[in-house]
Amino acid sequence: MLLPGYEIRPLAIDDASALRDAYARNRDHLAPWEPRRQEQFFTEAWHHEDARAKVADAAAGRQDPWLIWHGSGQEAEVVGRVNLSNIARGVFQSANLGYWIDHRHTGRGLATAAVRAAVRRAADLGLHRLEAGTLAHNEASQVVLRRCGFEQFGMAAKYLFIAGAWQDHVMFQKVLHDDPPS
Repeated sequence: MLLPGYEIRPLAIDDASALRDAYARNRDHLAPWEPRRQEQFFTEAWHHEDARAKVADAAAGRQDPWLIWHGSGQEAEVVGRVNLSNIARGVFQSANLGYWIDHRHTGRGLATAAVRAAVRRAADLGLHRLEAGTLAHNEASQVVLRRCGFEQFGMAAKYLFIAGAWQDHVMFQKVLHDDPPS
């Protein structure tokens, strides 16, 4: 459990309709922070194929996608995501962290709890370092990362194509341990 009434669990292929609903509900909320989405993105079929690919990548150790749920039983709904992506092994032992929270559930500490859960998961996977980037003007996300022990290490100019433009990102990292790679 993340917070009372919330649960985090691995993405499953059967979560496609719940993801479609979550993204449809948060379309305007997420638009400034994500790539522009084609209409097909808001369909169950698109999320089914995306979930299938992400679950396969997770099985291969390339990413670790999780969903944040609120409620129970048939009333439960997806209210966020947290992902470890671009998992690299060998001498790097690193991953990228990404997350978002439903507009109706912000300001409750849920993002902080989700990032802390992702940090624990990364440590369980034996990763040495996590990296996260936020849009330069996304102060709320920067606060979450700092609260979770991430340190700012730079600025990446025109890093990602978000909301229709190449946008600068503030870069953060968290070193999880100093053990040698296994």
